[in-house]
Amino acid sequence: MAYDARRDCPQLPDFSVLKRLARDQLIYLLEQLPGKKDLFIEADLMSPLDRIANLSTLKQHEVDKLYKVEYKPIISTSDQLCFLIRPRIKTVKWICGKYIKALVLLTDVTTDEWAFYLLPLDDDIISLELPEFFRDNFLAGDQRWVRTAGSALHLLHSIYGPFSKIYGIGRCSKVTQVYIKKHNAYYDTNTGRRGRKQRSPDVDFVTPLCSQVVYEGLVDDTFRIKCGCVEFGPEVTSSDKSVKVMLNSQDKVFNEIRNEHFSNVFNFLSQKAKNLQMAYDKRRGMDIKQMKTFVSEELKGLKQEHRLLSLHISASESIMKKKTKQDFQEMLKTEHSLLEGFEIRECTSFIEEHIIRQLSMIESLRLLCLLSLTENGDFYGMNHLLTFANLKRLGLLVEQQPGETLTVMESKVGKLVNDKTAGKLTDAFSSLAKKSNFRALSRKLNLVPKSDEEYNLRVPRDMAYIFSGAYIPLSCKLIEQVLERDGWTGLEDATKLLNGHEFCATGTNGADVKGKSDAPRIVLVMFLGGCTFSEISALRFLGKEKGYKFIVVTTAITNSSRLIEALLDSHM
Repeated sequence: MAYDARRDCPQLPDFSVLKRLARDQLIYLLEQLPGKKDLFIEADLMSPLDRIANLSTLKQHEVDKLYKVEYKPIISTSDQLCFLIRPRIKTVKWICGKYIKALVLLTDVTTDEWAFYLLPLDDDIISLELPEFFRDNFLAGDQRWVRTAGSALHLLHSIYGPFSKIYGIGRCSKVTQVYIKKHNAYYDTNTGRRGRKQRSPDVDFVTPLCSQVVYEGLVDDTFRIKCGCVEFGPEVTSSDKSVKVMLNSQDKVFNEIRNEHFSNVFNFLSQKAKNLQMAYDKRRGMDIKQMKTFVSEELKGLKQEHRLLSLHISASESIMKKKTKQDFQEMLKTEHSLLEGFEIRECTSFIEEHIIRQLSMIESLRLLCLLSLTENGDFYGMNHLLTFANLKRLGLLVEQQPGETLTVMESKVGKLVNDKTAGKLTDAFSSLAKKSNFRALSRKLNLVPKSDEEYNLRVPRDMAYIFSGAYIPLSCKLIEQVLERDGWTGLEDATKLLNGHEFCATGTNGADVKGKSDAPRIVLVMFLGGCTFSEISALRFLGKEKGYKFIVVTTAITNSSRLIEALLDSHM
């Protein structure tokens, strides 16, 4: 970024320990089955497993063949079958069902738990890799994953020491805190100040619904980052092959642009290319000894950096092409107007046109949800927004069989729109908050910067840069305010608008840490239900400005598409 970090920022703990613990326990479990065995892995565990124990590690512990769980009869010649699965009823029924004929051959069936709670994605990002947490907890009311979140925090507490202060807001955060209190007899105050802040998505739905414009967020929106890894296809690699790239602080090129607004990325990459060329040009005029030193110490690193630079340049070009086709600038203008509360009629017209042009159902629903949230849910109702007659005429709405009153599209949208009050969000949203108070919250917390002066994206003045200066994420603003005030005092009006459920807890020995308010602080922020890369970028900016080091723990990395898709998948 174009700003300097405070020199008193503390160093982050080494989270590679979490990987080693998970790997060691997995190896221990595999060794409980001596001899060759076939390992069946549930699809959504394959990427996390690859980050913890690669194929060679599994082979060393007598795993013969790997299979993906596909809910069909098992074909295996091994005497030992090992299943690595999530605790899902469907999967367990499949394993124990009549179609698994291989089980007849087994004389012994045992079960055990692989206590895999946390996967470090980078120095300051840890994920539980539970994308279903959002849907299961906030839509279906299934709180089984809350216990997993509590166990993850307990693990951090036991390895890295207790939290000196705990703040939280949202129903899910409160339930998690109650669970932890039952399993942790106390919270001791630690030397140096380490706090924990919890947020659940019933507090802030607006932020994940906004289009991301920082580089890492755009890469996620465009190519889908999975477990900290992205797969660039032929449009980026300029070949017929795809390439998987780890995106973390070890990638020097990526680390310098990940938090940058996209408008700054090309200039940086251009300058980086010039610097690399200058480094290569140093070879000219070198004697044999100097050349030998250059080859042994610098050349390999330069070649790796050059390869990554080429990929990120191509990825940026691909993003630019795709966004140009999608009228991205017009979409951003609409979003910013919704956030600011201006030109709502024009915004409505843009959304209607987006629907009529059949560009993307996910994008149309995202914009509808954003309009509903920013305009207090019921100001523009379904009769004004969802012009079902036009959609039916265009073929987007398909008639169901006689006797059924809802069309296919209406039934899907019905999952997002409360049928009792037109325009409010669905079971997922309206059950958590009957009415959005975004506009009032925006005024009280100054979420929308004044637009009377131009916002300098090269030298940002606040966290709003992640949305082109239009909006400061509510989640991050709450974190900033709570840390400044050392609690929720003075934020009562805002918390009422968020339906309360805020809490604050301290160490049981009653030690006062206020006297250390200028000391370096590490703050762990837990997002229950998921967080976006934009929010992470905003917290990094805040940390550099205020002298904090933020550790982000999230149930999963999310974005607007994942959030909407979670409500429209096959489970519906």
